[in-house]
Amino acid sequence: MLKKTKMSLAFASLSLTTMALALPSADAQQTATSKANAHSSASAKKGAPTVAEAEKFIKDAEEKLERLGNAAQRAAWVYETHITDDTELIFSQANELALGAAGELAIQARRYNNLPLSADNKRKLKLLQLSLSLSNDKDREQYAKLSAQMNGAYGKGKYCKKPGDEASCLNLGQLEAILAKSRNPAELKDAWLGWHQVASSYKDSYAKYVEVSNKGAREMGFADTGALWRSQYDMPPEAFAAETERLWQQVKPLYDSLHQYVRLKLQQTYGKAEVPDNGPIPAHLFGNMWSQSWENLYPIVKPQGPAANLDIAETLKAKNIDAKAMTKMSEGFYTSLGMQSLPASFYERSQLTKPRDREVVCHASAWDVDGDQDVRIKMCINQTTEDFLVIHHELGHIYYDLAYRKQSPLFKGGANDGFHEAIGDTVALSVTPEYLHKLGLINQVPDASQDVGVLMDRALQKVAFLPFAYLVDQWRWKVYAGQVKPADYDKVWWELREKYQGVKRPAPSEANGFDAGAKYHVASDTPYARYFLATILQFQLHRALCREAGYVGPLNRCSIYENKAAGKKFQAMLEMGTSRPWNEALKAVSGEEKLDATAMLDYFAPLKTWLDAQNKAMAK
Repeated sequence: MLKKTKMSLAFASLSLTTMALALPSADAQQTATSKANAHSSASAKKGAPTVAEAEKFIKDAEEKLERLGNAAQRAAWVYETHITDDTELIFSQANELALGAAGELAIQARRYNNLPLSADNKRKLKLLQLSLSLSNDKDREQYAKLSAQMNGAYGKGKYCKKPGDEASCLNLGQLEAILAKSRNPAELKDAWLGWHQVASSYKDSYAKYVEVSNKGAREMGFADTGALWRSQYDMPPEAFAAETERLWQQVKPLYDSLHQYVRLKLQQTYGKAEVPDNGPIPAHLFGNMWSQSWENLYPIVKPQGPAANLDIAETLKAKNIDAKAMTKMSEGFYTSLGMQSLPASFYERSQLTKPRDREVVCHASAWDVDGDQDVRIKMCINQTTEDFLVIHHELGHIYYDLAYRKQSPLFKGGANDGFHEAIGDTVALSVTPEYLHKLGLINQVPDASQDVGVLMDRALQKVAFLPFAYLVDQWRWKVYAGQVKPADYDKVWWELREKYQGVKRPAPSEANGFDAGAKYHVASDTPYARYFLATILQFQLHRALCREAGYVGPLNRCSIYENKAAGKKFQAMLEMGTSRPWNEALKAVSGEEKLDATAMLDYFAPLKTWLDAQNKAMAK
């Protein structure tokens, strides 16, 4: 899942509207200020800047960025829903224009840093300066072209078992289906290796892209693009790295218990020849192309005896609840909280199913095209439980967009990028048996004694995801810092995969391999720490909203569906957008100013007790 805002597309996924206030060091600011003076000699001749000048600059900058951002967003929409060489070029050109403007404005903004401006304008100046700046036209053009090329190569990627024979070619969706359903280890391994070899075609492009991206970050005074990314969270880059490590250590014991249980069940299924007693487990056995989500293993690992089953796929098909109807149901959750109905244009302009006549990027994403009411989602929806939950997630982005649309352009964004990802997932945590029963998607609400099955299913999605979400940017931070060269991309990637996830490559690495690039967010250069933060944050928000709703009981049984009190508090936070630091937004809902994974531990506490008992029993 991915949030596509105007700014994030225009500036290669570095959303100005979702970046917080950490700035480079004093030396770096001095360097950038010198560049600002060099780039604005005309302004310098006018003497010292004034408050009035600064206010006009900010106003003009916002209007320009919004105009170019709208154009880049529309070009990106056309490209991702109709991939051709022409639409790739149009997307690249629009992106280049927006990137150039953002860089120039970022440098010019330095001129006004020391003026006694209002709090809002000071914040806007700092947000403006958290962007890449490529002053060289050729660099800017190359940056935009490389971005479009990698996106296109990923979207069009196929594994052909017989090179040159189109009938033998499988796209990502078809390969993912094999990983999800097959229990033949040879077939799983073939599909896994087939997709991962696709990324090698754009490894060189990625290496060049890293070089150009770092140029842009350094022009703004950051050590590299990774440092720029880590400066988005109201704290210095090194403090953010320490904070994510703290959160990972909070949840690691829960992950370790789940990993051990899954190992034992996979071993029962495939034997010790495929699944060792100790050490990392081959990645192709987890039911997912990246081993990031394990819900497809549920039939293998589900508890014995009666267990609640929230799989609604057969009901969706039997009742002919299609993509639009599934989306309408998801919309109904938000309106039940007192939020507005979606604009009619949403259903007219969204892509809800995969077109048969052209290549598209099927990766689910939410789009705020004009900063007002033109909001859309792009999905290839299937009648599955997973897609039903994904729609709830994507609409979380949309309702965030709609809530802050009255903010000024630079404040149209999430409190941080993790917030934007967490909103819909917070709602999805309220997709409980009670909620599904109210919608007529399950016949009866199972007894709470059967909740271990539901918690297991959700842990296979949420808990299993955490280490992957953590390590993707660990790898990229090293790449951007120059600590990992292209020749060692795969080596370091798999060191991290083994360390954090406990998974290993199914076969030795290939020459010129680029396994990290087989993940969409690497090819699209979308920062990934947001998903790690969002996974922690959603449980914290869920606990707070359940408390606001007056709920008492096991956290996993709480649904805020139809609760206007919780909805009112939720909406108030969403309306803040980026206008205030993220910890203030968190406090508005929870009363807490610090991210805390104990809510996640509370939610899964019954499962953790059960897992530890099962692991002890099976180990005998």
